[in-house]
Amino acid sequence: MLRGLVGHWPAAATATPAAFRDYLARFGPGVAMETFVGPPEIKGRYYYGADLQGFNFERRTLRLGEALDMMVRGLGDSGSPTLYAGSLTVDQHLPGFTDENAMPLLPPGTQGRVWLGHASTVATHYDAFENLACVAAGRRRFTLYPPAAIADLYVGPIDNTLSGQPVSLAASDPDNPAYPRFQAIRDQALVADLMPGDALFLPKLWWHQVEATAPFNAMVNYWWDAHATGPDAPFTSLLLAMITLAERPAAERQAWRAFFDHYAFRQQGHPLAHLPEEKHGVLGPLKAGNYGRIRARVMHLLRGG
Repeated sequence: MLRGLVGHWPAAATATPAAFRDYLARFGPGVAMETFVGPPEIKGRYYYGADLQGFNFERRTLRLGEALDMMVRGLGDSGSPTLYAGSLTVDQHLPGFTDENAMPLLPPGTQGRVWLGHASTVATHYDAFENLACVAAGRRRFTLYPPAAIADLYVGPIDNTLSGQPVSLAASDPDNPAYPRFQAIRDQALVADLMPGDALFLPKLWWHQVEATAPFNAMVNYWWDAHATGPDAPFTSLLLAMITLAERPAAERQAWRAFFDHYAFRQQGHPLAHLPEEKHGVLGPLKAGNYGRIRARVMHLLRGG
């Protein structure tokens, strides 16, 4: 928790939703973007439809200014739909916003993203990047679970998602007897409540539910990978492992786990620590050209070489 980290932002000093809308309007009407529009009865809990068929909201293409106007007009009207727009790149949708609302803690060029809407609940998911979330208006509550909780969260499909990442089915339906293991970790969650000006750092792969608890809410977040050595993401290797390993016999999977632990996870240190560094070959430092060598070999193998 970083209390008051962005309390100096002009965006965090607006007193009302209408004032926040007017402040953002100074940066232009915005380009077309996807907006979630939910019927009143879902109360901002954007989720799957019945039996994971479809979703309980619709997606509309709106400009930022148009969506903000609809959000402000709908405040206080229980019969109005709820709106939610997220992951809007600041430089594209609000050119000039960063000049007035800078984030000096992060590496140069780290792109901010804006999240706007009525009271809402975003199902428990993870990000593959470090995440710094900064509240500019309203209130946010984060409920967090560690990466190791993945089996107890009963994660849904990875190819039919609300907005990119798979979500925990159990955290969205905690009393469902179909998810018994969730009860063991349910009360172990970490909860962080943020007010305007506050920020929260979330390490990559931590599961988190995000609730916007005020009638109108705005957040700016920053994603970055502090340890990337190239363009390839770990998730790519996970997908490849699913088709190469997941349905092999249990004994063989266990054997490959030992190889992964040895070469990739390195629980006992570097796999060639018993040899001089000049003998490490492609297992030497990735930045010494070995990243490209290994990648070329992988691509060659995937092409059937």
